[in-house]
Amino acid sequence: MTSSARRSGTKGVARADREAQILDVAGRIFGERGFAATSVADVAREAGISKPLIYHYFGSKEGLFERCLSEASGVLVGEIERTAGLGEVGLARALATLDGVFAVLAGRTWIWQVANDPTAPATPAAATLLGSYRTRLETLAHDGVRELLALGGVDDPLDVDAMAAVWSNVFAALVDWWCAHPDVVPDEMSARCARLFGAVFRPAAP
Repeated sequence: MTSSARRSGTKGVARADREAQILDVAGRIFGERGFAATSVADVAREAGISKPLIYHYFGSKEGLFERCLSEASGVLVGEIERTAGLGEVGLARALATLDGVFAVLAGRTWIWQVANDPTAPATPAAATLLGSYRTRLETLAHDGVRELLALGGVDDPLDVDAMAAVWSNVFAALVDWWCAHPDVVPDEMSARCARLFGAVFRPAAP
């Protein structure tokens, strides 16, 4: 189908539906290439629409990215808050968190990549979104680690802070690894994490 044929179908589409289509395409491209290497023309071409329509809806490339970032960060934090509310404690909570994230990212790993794009624009709106996202993740990480360490009788605030930093990096590394291996389905990755955690935290033999 030619670009002109695709564009002819944009008339009569509800704005909310058209925005959702553009955000889906833009999110995927931003995720694959990063904000800096993506142009509005790239998104328009992939979505089969005109560049002016994107500017009309989102104002700028930065505005388009900010909408994608808002959706991405909301999905991730919402899922981690959901698993935090399951009542799991310690390693069970860690595995539940990873399992939920793998499931929600299935088929749309761009969500994770957009939320962690090192080339994200330094606009006030993007900075606010990223700041809120990271603060909420840090709070959830501290809550989980505090519960885990309490099981071993550890309650020193600096110990909790240090371990939360370790967990945040392990969590990000595992999700990054999974995103780089698209042939690994969520259930397989969850099982891998369970094996790895089991091996690392298994008590050493006398």
